Amino acid sequence: MFGTTKKLRSELPEKAQVSKYYEMDGALRAYANRMAVLGITCGVLAVGALGLFAYVRLQPPVVIRVDQQGEATVVGGESVHLGSGRISPVRAATNGLGAAAPSDVEGRAVVRRFLATYLTYTPANVERQYAEALNMMTLNFRTLSMNKFREEDTIGKVKADSITSSVRIRSIEPAAGMPWTYQVFAAKEIHRLNNQRIEQTERMVCRYQVRLVYTGRTQSYPSGLLVGEFWEQQMVGERDIDLEQRSALIERESK
Repeated sequence: MFGTTKKLRSELPEKAQVSKYYEMDGALRAYANRMAVLGITCGVLAVGALGLFAYVRLQPPVVIRVDQQGEATVVGGESVHLGSGRISPVRAATNGLGAAAPSDVEGRAVVRRFLATYLTYTPANVERQYAEALNMMTLNFRTLSMNKFREEDTIGKVKADSITSSVRIRSIEPAAGMPWTYQVFAAKEIHRLNNQRIEQTERMVCRYQVRLVYTGRTQSYPSGLLVGEFWEQQMVGERDIDLEQRSALIERESK
């Protein structure tokens, strides 16, 4: 019948063989949909990877303590061990409530590091040394020390007089009847320039008392110990203003 026969595309003229507008638009839409699905999938994977990375970074570090017998115990963070065919996490308290108390060696290490940082400086690094020492103090003792530095202009005097201080710790012993309190004996040497630009050297033997406060193990303070009190007492000292300036600490260390 008329109009019932349909010619093939190859039998049509060249212009008629070109795809119609709605067929070309549909192909473009199909490609666009595929690219949209691919982009959404990649975005979801990227957000998931970023979230996993943030989760791993926020986890507290694992702090392992090894005693004198060589036995290791987890005192902070989270570790994983194998047991009865399963992987089960072992979590240690990080707020200091259930964590193992620091040992005497850790207390001595904190005292030695604090004194070496607080009492050893030059005009070039005095600000950094004092900043590190302040970070090792409790909040109230830090505020008291900063106010004292500001009132006495300690850093300004160090730079104006070109003061160089060094210390050599002789002994660190715990104070009897006082928990986390240590008596320290050290040799201190200070070099300074007066108004006539003459160098003066002060050598002294001092006794220090450092009281520590246990605030709990954290990522910033693995030992959980902070300095809560510190005072200095000079026991023996001398001043040398001769032309020949020698460092007694360097001479003693070289022997």
